[in-house]
Amino acid sequence: MKLPTFKGGIHPPENKELSSAYAIEEAMPSTKTVVIPITQGGAPNVPCVSVGNSVAKGQIIADGTGAFSVPVHASIAGIVKKIEPRIVTGNTEALCIIIEADGTDRTSYLAPIDPYSCEKAAAIERIRQCGIVGMGGAAFPAHVKLNVPADKKIDCVIANAAECEPYLTIDSRTLVEETEKIVDGLAISLHLTGAKRAVIAVEDNKAYAVEHIKEVIAKSGKSDISVQLLKTKYPQGGEKMIVKAVLGREIPSGKLPADAGCVIQNVGTLIAMSDAFRLGKPLIERSLTISGGCCETAKNLRVPVGTLIGDLIPEVIKLKPGVKKIISGGPMMGFSMMNAQFPVQKNTSGVLFLSEKEVSLLAETPCIGCGNCVNACPCRLAPVLIMRSVKAGDLNDAVKYGLMDCNECGSCAYVCPAKVRLVQYFRLGKMKNREIMAKKAADAKKGADK
Repeated sequence: MKLPTFKGGIHPPENKELSSAYAIEEAMPSTKTVVIPITQGGAPNVPCVSVGNSVAKGQIIADGTGAFSVPVHASIAGIVKKIEPRIVTGNTEALCIIIEADGTDRTSYLAPIDPYSCEKAAAIERIRQCGIVGMGGAAFPAHVKLNVPADKKIDCVIANAAECEPYLTIDSRTLVEETEKIVDGLAISLHLTGAKRAVIAVEDNKAYAVEHIKEVIAKSGKSDISVQLLKTKYPQGGEKMIVKAVLGREIPSGKLPADAGCVIQNVGTLIAMSDAFRLGKPLIERSLTISGGCCETAKNLRVPVGTLIGDLIPEVIKLKPGVKKIISGGPMMGFSMMNAQFPVQKNTSGVLFLSEKEVSLLAETPCIGCGNCVNACPCRLAPVLIMRSVKAGDLNDAVKYGLMDCNECGSCAYVCPAKVRLVQYFRLGKMKNREIMAKKAADAKKGADK
């Protein structure tokens, strides 16, 4: 039977066998210190604590006042030692709160509440208070996603368990180890959105988990939740791709899944939602995959948010000589990092330590116009035309060709025989376009204020 999928895409080596058999294990940084960025999704936050303050695990340490603000919590109990800029994923500096453990395990969780008996507004606020964001990578505020506007009709919630990035296996381990929480979080999402059904979308390279998931669903009595196997293909886990595969619908250009009648939740996000209601526990831990050819043994770990990857070496992460590249995230959409001294954030799905034979060190050569990128693009764009427009400084044409619709999956760059760094051009073009749009908005505001 032909499995549903999308047009385009690629089939890079999966390399999931390195870590897929390893259960999730708890780990702590060797320094007993965490470095927590004050903003991890949503609108910018400001610190709520000062240097020298004693904080409990789960206490809010940074927050904002905007509708898109998502608070950040202390992931360990301890003393605030510093508040200063540090390097984070993407090799940018962000203001971070550095907490040193005090040897206690004091917590500051909220009281559990029933998501079905409380007011919807209270349930949405609970999700915000617990700092829950999309854990698949985008870190979009979960409370905003689930507070569906009155003019949107949601008929399906999709649990995204595709995990199409090579090497990463944390979602597949979660599917097996924390299935009950996934189903609970999905049922809560159904209740809050008013959707009639939910689908757990799984690529067929994880078909071994399907029967177990179905058993848990049956025990829960949730007949409106089902499992859908999808074809294993990258980037099957992208929002536009998974909606097309599961529902046969298109997300309109510049729009969100809600405009296609659905809400998409990563399985990690669903677990965090379950914990927020059942335990009153904020999002203060992150499960992630540690893998790559330079790992002596790949692992799936659960660590406090803010754990420096370098503080897990060598006690937890043991490396072989010859690390050529460290990637935060997956090899297709992740960020190459200068070193391992960066913190695990709410949306950190994995960290890879790659050897020379696992990375592409070939120099970029001129585009030959072969069209391979057009065939591979899952968004059905013409990457070559977008790239040429960006290089020429013609952002109007780049936008016309779909610059802002690109999801930066890297499929085009993967198949490019000239090794053109297409995604880098797209990110540069988007940054410049956003700067232009921001300036226009500021100029328009000035004009209106006169």
